[in-house]
Amino acid sequence: MKPTQSDPTVQPVPASVVATVDAADTTLSNPRWAVVALGANLGNRLETLQGAVDALADTPGLRVKAVSPVYETEPWGVEPGTQPSYLNAVALLKTTLPPSSLLERAHAVEEAFHRVREERWGARTIDVDIVAYADVVSEDPVLTLPHPRAHQRAFVLAPWHDVDPEARIPGHGPVAELLATLGSEGVARRADLELRLPE
Repeated sequence: MKPTQSDPTVQPVPASVVATVDAADTTLSNPRWAVVALGANLGNRLETLQGAVDALADTPGLRVKAVSPVYETEPWGVEPGTQPSYLNAVALLKTTLPPSSLLERAHAVEEAFHRVREERWGARTIDVDIVAYADVVSEDPVLTLPHPRAHQRAFVLAPWHDVDPEARIPGHGPVAELLATLGSEGVARRADLELRLPE
């Protein structure tokens, strides 16, 4: 039922509130693209990846616009056979969150899936890495942008290229060229597995 002018709960909106909403709308109409890499090699890997995508999509000020195919890859930086293989994917986001808030959300998603940080290159239930945020270049040790090793990792470049063939890494060049140089040894697309784009 539509409220009428005689409805006592209908009050004029204060000008200060209108100004605040208008300012927020301006921000929301100018979101930035961000690229997030996801990886899991413990537990139900596909279920965890999907859960991470869904959790990101539930974040205010963030929309998941594309999710890559799933790849199975050998663990990075460890002796072969010492860890289970990873499932990896990349998500493209549009967000009004600043990089620092996006990083907080990424860490919160990892915590929700019981990510434990005991050793570098250790096995993990989920890894949520911000690979790029618009064209931002930052040497901040808390969040270096773009990700300092993304250009060396086929398990990031291959799924990223799938969802954005024209992608570039600031300071390193086109993802397609980087991937062609690296090759895709140890990185296999899993056509039998699929992540759903949240509605």
